Amino acid sequence: MDPFKGVDYFEIDSLLNEEELMIRNTVREFVSEEVIPIIEKYNRESKFPVELIHKMAELGLFGTTLPQKYNCAELNNVSYGLVMQELERGDSGIRSFVSVQSALVMYPIFTFGSEEQKDYWLPKLAKGEKIGCFGLTEPDFGSNPGGMVTKAEKVNDGFLLNGAKMWITNGTIADVAVVWAKLDGVIRGFLVEKGFKGFTAPEMKGKHSLRASVTSELIFDNVFVPEINILPLTTGLKNPLMCLNQARYGIAWGVVGAMMTCYDTALNYAKSRIQFSKPIAAYQITQQKLVYMLTEITKSQLLNVQLGRLKDKGTLRHTQVSLAKRNNCEKALEIAHVAREILGANGIIDEYPIMRHAANLESVKTYEGTHEMHTLIIGEDITGFSAFD
Repeated sequence: MDPFKGVDYFEIDSLLNEEELMIRNTVREFVSEEVIPIIEKYNRESKFPVELIHKMAELGLFGTTLPQKYNCAELNNVSYGLVMQELERGDSGIRSFVSVQSALVMYPIFTFGSEEQKDYWLPKLAKGEKIGCFGLTEPDFGSNPGGMVTKAEKVNDGFLLNGAKMWITNGTIADVAVVWAKLDGVIRGFLVEKGFKGFTAPEMKGKHSLRASVTSELIFDNVFVPEINILPLTTGLKNPLMCLNQARYGIAWGVVGAMMTCYDTALNYAKSRIQFSKPIAAYQITQQKLVYMLTEITKSQLLNVQLGRLKDKGTLRHTQVSLAKRNNCEKALEIAHVAREILGANGIIDEYPIMRHAANLESVKTYEGTHEMHTLIIGEDITGFSAFD
């Protein structure tokens, strides 16, 4: 396989420093050598390639922005974004695994946990010795997480947890779940460990999207959670939303990887596919489609670099993340659809990655805040009027 050269029409690489480029290239090579050769098989079988977990841990891909004292790489946020980009070039399910482990499990433990919790869990999660998941969404409460019905009740030496979560990435294979529940009416975070009595995590089957990813329900039936397993600094709905903002940031970067591989596949196909005695790339309509894809990729890349620089400066606003997540997911899905058109019937078979990415992006556009919810988040910010109710 020829090395993937990327898509860089506006010399985006010139905006990156040496370390960022090295990290990007390292993960790009890993995806080309370890992910792409096996991912169609796992997508077909609807399984997650667990053998990649140790390899990704060795590269330092879990909790990359957290301190080195926890065995993390302590990289900047642009580097983290580039990691997400390259992983999603392989598959959204691979990026989702790393995104959940990093942004939705390690980040809340680091941000809201006790020193004891951080010292115990973060090194194990960084090494891939433990796997985590994030339990916020419920069967009846997706875009309105504040309406959750999962409840914790204080008892001697701990809490009793009752309720259910749904659409949980990594749930069935996780060693620990960061679960959000109402305690005396206030949303708090709890570390629910695999093996706690009354805690089950059945895998959800029948997905047409994110097939190479584990998606689960979490069920809590009088689960006793020890006092030491509450995240002590959690104080309301704003805390899980802070975690989601971290994940949305990674998604904004990640989908550019899917865009790039769809565009690159369509471009190479169009240059070699002969119809009416010349390559279809020589026809105006095909060129229009390719130029549209390249333009949207370039715009998304520029958005992401500035997003990362703002995040590294500490001035990033959550509404800016919403804009990038909203735009980039929408354009990634459109690019996948246009790429499929260029490939014609060949676009639907898994000899090419197009249809897999298109199906995955249907989920990615929806999770961590739907397109509509991000529209209203930005709309409220620019008008001063909330349109959620």
